Amino acid sequence: MSTYTHKVQYYETDRMGITHHSNYIRWMEEARTDFLDKIGFNYAEMEAKGLSSPVIGVKCDYKASTTFDDIVEIKAYVLSCTSAKFVVGYDMKKDDKVVFTGESTHCFLDTNGKIIRLQKELPNFYDILCKNQQENAI
Repeated sequence: MSTYTHKVQYYETDRMGITHHSNYIRWMEEARTDFLDKIGFNYAEMEAKGLSSPVIGVKCDYKASTTFDDIVEIKAYVLSCTSAKFVVGYDMKKDDKVVFTGESTHCFLDTNGKIIRLQKELPNFYDILCKNQQENAI
């Protein structure tokens, strides 16, 4: 599990003064990128090895609002991992109160856009992802 901190920016809020819902998905990506950096497989390294990992699904559950200048702690963790795809879970909190939970599902593609089996192509990355699998972080 990895913890990433995001400070809500003014431009991320809407006319009502709350964070626009679309920003939470961006924060998921920021937290996932940070998580992959921390386990030693950042996106630049994956792409240099001919691997991409597009999002194929997103689930979001908004629990409470955030506003400008709030500090949001985002926990990112692997919910499930197979050779063909992985699911990342996200728990976002403000002042220890859960404001959002979500998931993103990703597959693995080669440079031609063909689905690959991570366990065969990059076994070290596969092992690290699966080793970081957790049931639930909240």
